Amino acid sequence: VQMADVLAPMPGTITEILVSVGDSVKADEELVILEAMKMENPIVAPVAGKVKEIKVAEQDKVNTNQVLVVLE
Repeated sequence: VQMADVLAPMPGTITEILVSVGDSVKADEELVILEAMKMENPIVAPVAGKVKEIKVAEQDKVNTNQVLVVLE
C-alpha cells in the first residue's frame, strides 16, 4: 500500500476539514479548505485512497509543505 502525504501548498489557516479518518476519497476530491491571503484554497487528494490520518484541526495555522492529511 502506497502512502500519500497531502501537503499545504502555502502558509495559511485551516478553515474546514471535509473528510474523516477512514473515508475513501477519489483523486482530486477536496479534503480541507486552507485560507491564505483572504482566499479559500481547496486542498485535494493527489490520488484515490483512504484517509489514514488527519494531522491538522480547524483554525490551525500551517506552513508550506506541512503534512495535512495522510492517505493510504
